[in-house]
Amino acid sequence: MKAYVFPGQGSQFVGMGKDLYDNSSLAKELFEKANDILGFRITDIMFSGTDEELKQTKVTQPAIFLHSVILAKTLGNDFKPEMVAGHSLGEFSALVANQTLQFEDALKLVSARALAMQKACEKTPSTMAAILNLDDEVVENICAAIDGVVVPANYNCPGQLVISGTVSAINEACEKLTAAGARRALVLPVGGAFHSPLMEPAREELAEAINNTPFNTPICPVYQNVTASAVTDPNEIKTNLIAQLTAPVKWTQTMQQMLADGANSVTEVGPGKVLQGLFKKVDRALETVSA
Repeated sequence: MKAYVFPGQGSQFVGMGKDLYDNSSLAKELFEKANDILGFRITDIMFSGTDEELKQTKVTQPAIFLHSVILAKTLGNDFKPEMVAGHSLGEFSALVANQTLQFEDALKLVSARALAMQKACEKTPSTMAAILNLDDEVVENICAAIDGVVVPANYNCPGQLVISGTVSAINEACEKLTAAGARRALVLPVGGAFHSPLMEPAREELAEAINNTPFNTPICPVYQNVTASAVTDPNEIKTNLIAQLTAPVKWTQTMQQMLADGANSVTEVGPGKVLQGLFKKVDRALETVSA
């Protein structure tokens, strides 16, 4: 079965999407529509802005979403997904790909999500850290024993788990995880504690926007971050999408489930090749390509 996967925050680069804009009238039309919806020319930042401008959450999230979704739309009849998934933000791209969400509605939600997350980040000094080469269970137990907010946030692949929380709790966790044998405990250059309880204000804000948006029955299952399982019921998709902001991204489990359900080729749609690399860590023989 053909699986399509969509990247999340961190895959952006200056110049992203410019070739699509220049070479496809459909892409150009959609990018210009996005500029109108967002109320600023995001294409200027994507194509020729600075890394700093592109790194702002309110820009990064819509930029990656647009690159992914517009790329998928330019594939025409070649684009026939049988299963889809997206890493964190990428789940919104996946939901346009399987026709659960309309392009315009999804872009508005992504923009609302980015602004809500930015606000939540400004409330509490918080961050994330990547923990390498420790069993998930060891990381979970150490985080649970720390007095303060620090939780597993992204199960990226076996031996790579990102934790999320307040700055002080993350620093304490990194010390203890290093002592427990982690090869690296690396604080990440992110604006806040995504996929942790500190995102609760953003979750509440986004829940209202999601509940007011029409969700259609998809043409194929989406493997959602919160459950790591195939979902086709629009109401269930909504519930999981709202829960995603404060719950961990179960990407390791998602990849394993997609493979168990018969995925034999994985196409990454959007900037970068991060997700292909993660799939290769689970199954070295798997055929992975960029769209």
